[in-house]
Amino acid sequence: MNDYIVKALAYEKQVRIYAMKSTDMVSEAARRHQTWRTVTAALGRSLTAGAMMGSMLKGDEKLTIKIEGSGPASPIIIDAAADGSARGYVNRSAADPERHADGKLNVAAVVGEEGTLSVVKDLGMRDHFTGSVPLVSGELGEDFTYYFATSEQTPSSVGLGVVVGEEDKVEGAGGFILQIMPDASEEVLDEIEARLHALPPVSAMIQRGDTPEQIIMQLAGESNYQVLETQEARFECNCSRERVENALSIIEESELHAMIHEDEGAETTCHFCSEVYLLSKQELQNIMDRRQAE
Repeated sequence: MNDYIVKALAYEKQVRIYAMKSTDMVSEAARRHQTWRTVTAALGRSLTAGAMMGSMLKGDEKLTIKIEGSGPASPIIIDAAADGSARGYVNRSAADPERHADGKLNVAAVVGEEGTLSVVKDLGMRDHFTGSVPLVSGELGEDFTYYFATSEQTPSSVGLGVVVGEEDKVEGAGGFILQIMPDASEEVLDEIEARLHALPPVSAMIQRGDTPEQIIMQLAGESNYQVLETQEARFECNCSRERVENALSIIEESELHAMIHEDEGAETTCHFCSEVYLLSKQELQNIMDRRQAE
């Protein structure tokens, strides 16, 4: 089954829950960026969170997440949109620090335990919404939880997991975002706290094959939630040859001249998807000619 996000209300509409399967999205990102296993986990967790956050938007709205830690993979940049699409990249793909004592991947070591997590939302208005918080652990689930509580004043719990198997292959990925509504009762808060305390790690739920619906059920109980929407999700980059040509058309004329007469062509790689675009000397000359004719 393809990746998807389930949106639900629980506890008589006092709690909002998003749960996601992101295996294909994370696999595609890891393939494109050739990430080593721990970086795959960091990028995958970030993509999963970003896609779910993007699904909270509407229409053409979109957001950008920037995780700037002290680790080698940082910064990690994620773009996500309301339609379930997301893309992302890391500073360094080849890093694999020693694991934790329990055998789990040390994501905090590649992200960094010191730094910031920033979110910029493009809501189609003149000014963008920007929120930024310090990293609290570098493991990312806790960092996104702190972001929601501090920057958006929404008490939340964020769980993220990526299972990486042999030969750095992504075997599963997913997560959830649980958010408390302003009118939630003390009884509901107590029950949620107990359920979160008893909840297995997201990676363990993924390994045993739990679906987003089953994750929601464990958070809310078998009959205590209502599914609002199920949305497809995917890794998608909006780069194109046309965008590359447009970018080259506005650089300094001297730089374009050097590409034509010294380099005799140009090669550029998209940060987000690693797609390589090659432009010949003649194609660059055509860009120059159009520019001079304007």
